Amino acid sequence: MTPHNVPAAEQRWTPRLWATLIVLCAALFLDALDVSMVGVALPSIGADLGLGTSSLQWIVSGYILGYGGLLLLGGRAADLLGRRRVFLIALGVFAVASVLGGIVDDGNLLIATRIIKGLSAAFTAPAGLSIITTTFAEGPMRNRALALYTTCGATGYSMGLVFSGLLTEISWRWTMLLPAPIALIALFIGLKVIPQSKRAEGGRGQYDVPGALTGTAAMMLLVFTVVEAPEIGWGAARTLVSFAAVALLLATFVTIELRTPKPLIRLGVLRSGNILRANVGGALFMGGYIGFQFLATQYMQNLLGWSALETALAILPAGALVALSSTKIGSVIDRFGTPLMIVLGFGFHLAGYLLFLRADLSPSYAGLLLPSMLLLGAGFAVAFASLNIQATNGVKDEEQGMVSGLLNTSFQVGGAIFLAIVTAVVTAGDTSATSSPQEVFDTFKSGLWVVAGIAFAGLLLTLPGLRRRRTPTQTILVARSVQEEAAAEAERVRAGE
Repeated sequence: MTPHNVPAAEQRWTPRLWATLIVLCAALFLDALDVSMVGVALPSIGADLGLGTSSLQWIVSGYILGYGGLLLLGGRAADLLGRRRVFLIALGVFAVASVLGGIVDDGNLLIATRIIKGLSAAFTAPAGLSIITTTFAEGPMRNRALALYTTCGATGYSMGLVFSGLLTEISWRWTMLLPAPIALIALFIGLKVIPQSKRAEGGRGQYDVPGALTGTAAMMLLVFTVVEAPEIGWGAARTLVSFAAVALLLATFVTIELRTPKPLIRLGVLRSGNILRANVGGALFMGGYIGFQFLATQYMQNLLGWSALETALAILPAGALVALSSTKIGSVIDRFGTPLMIVLGFGFHLAGYLLFLRADLSPSYAGLLLPSMLLLGAGFAVAFASLNIQATNGVKDEEQGMVSGLLNTSFQVGGAIFLAIVTAVVTAGDTSATSSPQEVFDTFKSGLWVVAGIAFAGLLLTLPGLRRRRTPTQTILVARSVQEEAAAEAERVRAGE
């Protein structure tokens, strides 16, 4: 009997369920922790290994390339090969790559370990999310689990900033090594508590190899192109050719998915307005925030002269607010629904970005910067879990890995694309080395206006979802109806109707 068949009133949070959730939360925590710790440690890494700016960029971008490029493949692999198996193997690879990253003495090898860690995260993230959605019954139980799960991601990012500030004082290598023991402990516990999951019927014979190759190539080339475009130029021949190749690969991918009987992504899921809005909204939500984080850290360290630790502590209240609200946000989502929470999340972020635009070269932290961070934390608290819930509700168990991979792809690719756009706007107005701090700050403000525009676009996109708001019970019934209709349609196609 699957969790979906068990009445909510009969379900209990057993010790094994709690242990499973803790392991899954630990993996997401590590993903976020790793990204934020490396960002603060880059200057020390460059000085120790003799790396220039372009090489340092790839320590961050290499992770994004592997992560964003293989998420679709990782999600479908979890469905077809078994979620537990895929999650635990990828977590083990993450631990080994963390150890190697802390001991290498060559910049290229360090970048290679970062790519490997990104690849492993591309499998742990969708597998972990799909384990939750197939272990916890849809409704209040799953909403609570997803609220705690997504909170760990935000907390990991915030704690990574603080840990990096402290560990870099000793050695940047500790920022690479710290995730390894945590991952190994999670792996050991996961072997004991994560439930077995069946492979999809037909196994490898039903694997969409052409779709996997074209989809993965399209995502990796897209991420690579947008990461490189600000440096080589958006109008450069290489950039234009790369975008044309991405378009060709995506067109081929869509054609394959429409014709194959067992696609990597069943494109029919995007007929659901809620799922489509969750994915596009997720790209805008993360894209805006990552762009803001990039500008805010540069502003605090380069213009205000704050240390890495001071900058981390200044941003920390946003993550702390998410963590403190984690035990309550699930019941709030149950009561008001995901569409309203997502709209509120974009509204809070837009208000936070606009407030931050009032900053100058001598801002009041308590009167300006702190309220901005609290608004961003509130936005994350209500929207991030809601996006995950809305994107996976009403989806069959055997497709949970697929939709989880699709959502995480939206997060990562959206973050890469919009960060590149924000960077391009700032670079276009960049001034010379002799420019005054105010002139440099003005270029940052241009980027902040773009970030605010991204949040406003997300707000407009998600507002239509309010018109179709239903109670949780109605949502489940409608979702099941959609599933039955999709199954009937698939049967008619197979019958040649």
